Amino acid sequence: MRSPSLVRIGALVVAGVILLAALAVSGDRPGRRQWAAVYLHEKTLIGSTIVQGPVVFVHDEAKMARGEPCTSVFLFEPGSGPSEEIASFHCIPVPRPLAHRFSLTTQPNVELGFGCVLTEYQFAGDTEGHGVPVSKITH
Repeated sequence: MRSPSLVRIGALVVAGVILLAALAVSGDRPGRRQWAAVYLHEKTLIGSTIVQGPVVFVHDEAKMARGEPCTSVFLFEPGSGPSEEIASFHCIPVPRPLAHRFSLTTQPNVELGFGCVLTEYQFAGDTEGHGVPVSKITH
């Protein structure tokens, strides 16, 4: 028969592992840096740059807390990883239902007459969307 103290210690260890696992997958922890690599099938205006193909979205909550641009978007070179930064901006936090996968919200680019404009993105496991500030293209 096992002693009650060993059973308690075992229960505490299991509870600790469950708590750590929950924190590891939680989408709402402060101070974290999130990223997602995606393929943009359509020409998409992000900030003042039009891009199509593989990109990486990075959101840094520590930068956001310091008042710095918290979102960066990089071109993605398959086999090499992120390369040139194509956009950097302060996102607009928006409460959203829990996302089960990374998502992008766009609208038609009526100003240019082709492609779309990124208006928001959201990481998998998050309950916060990240609005993209409106940017005017200068001709």
